[in-house]
Amino acid sequence: MPIITPRICGVCPVAHHFASAKALDACYNVELTETAKKLRELMYMGYFVYDHIFHFYFLAAPDFIMGPTAPPAERNIFGVLKKVGLDIGKEVIKHRAYGQRITEILGGKATHPVCGLPGGVSKGLTEEERQEIERMACSSVEFAQFTLKIFNDVVLGNKNYMDMILSDPYQLRTYNMGIVDKNNRVNFYDGIIRVTDQGGKEFVRFEGKNYLEHVVEHVEPWTYSKFTYLKKVGWKGLMDGPESGIYRVGPLGRLNAADGMATPLANEEYKRMFDTLGGKPVNSTLAFHWARLVELLYAAEHALELAQDPGITGTDLRNPVRKPGEGVGVIEAARGTLFHHYKLNEEGLVSKVNLIVATTNNYSDICISIRDAAKGLIKNGEVEEGLLNMVEMAFRAYDPCLACCTHNLPGQMPLMVDIYNNQGLLKTIKRD
Repeated sequence: MPIITPRICGVCPVAHHFASAKALDACYNVELTETAKKLRELMYMGYFVYDHIFHFYFLAAPDFIMGPTAPPAERNIFGVLKKVGLDIGKEVIKHRAYGQRITEILGGKATHPVCGLPGGVSKGLTEEERQEIERMACSSVEFAQFTLKIFNDVVLGNKNYMDMILSDPYQLRTYNMGIVDKNNRVNFYDGIIRVTDQGGKEFVRFEGKNYLEHVVEHVEPWTYSKFTYLKKVGWKGLMDGPESGIYRVGPLGRLNAADGMATPLANEEYKRMFDTLGGKPVNSTLAFHWARLVELLYAAEHALELAQDPGITGTDLRNPVRKPGEGVGVIEAARGTLFHHYKLNEEGLVSKVNLIVATTNNYSDICISIRDAAKGLIKNGEVEEGLLNMVEMAFRAYDPCLACCTHNLPGQMPLMVDIYNNQGLLKTIKRD
């Protein structure tokens, strides 16, 4: 399963790999060795470094550096590089490669890693590799700080952008979910799941193995993805507010659900974000971008901490497994909370599987955010390319992986498109 499930998505293979490995740890009732846990977590920080760098510079930055209404031919990574300069572009490529190199050293491959085993990992870390990772992590901390400075100068220093971030079309008042440590600090790899309400107060906290007591999936006939909601609140449709069980995950959901970051530099940026945007919780969908950069700094800082840990080059890589059974593995993918739930038979073969991926958890929010942005931004029937892109920005902020949450076995999805004008339905196009 840790080899198969990363093939669900080439964007989050490390998240699926370790959610799967954690589920098998639970199935075989085995605790990780101390070294194995550190190695898994170090590799996971490398994944967050390369993932968050990619989203900000390649997908988000064109909207802010080029401007949301810039022509599409300019509103891309090439336009960004032309504006900021090739030297910065080289740093972007270099540090994204650093994250992938950390994954490759520890996981065997930069994409679709192969190191996770029930009870541990298949490979240790040499002193030479440790030094290489330490050097890359140290450089990544500096690059994360540099990226936050760009965000500060280009976005926070621009009144029009700040007005857009805080405007009503981009506000969504939901519950928030994320994994936290014992001090309620953000933790990507392990901890307790914490949910806070629209006022920032803790609503519930639970262990991953008990997720079915708190999370329910709702089905609609018009989509291949399910909609998750909090069981205690219930499904009220695509609406926000305290009466709706919809919640958000991912960078903004995690920071809203936590009381801080577990590393000093990231924690200072965490405080600054909430102070600047009016306190907790922050409900602006576009604030996902700032939250993502806070997490980039945390991942780089924590990678450096782990690389400097004396026990990281230990040789106690795996504990023996016990009889197979049932288990749940939960982890924070870059896009949000990820659940893997397996049942194994007596021979250790998988008999039942349930996955709730990050974008499924955010699917309701994505639908609402697009709808509300369109309603709030499109006036008097006037629609321009730049305006449509501003609606798209409500989608892009989540960094959704729809391939992950809508997989369909036949290979070609049946599709129905309804085309409307202001008088009603014009026609329906179907592909069976």
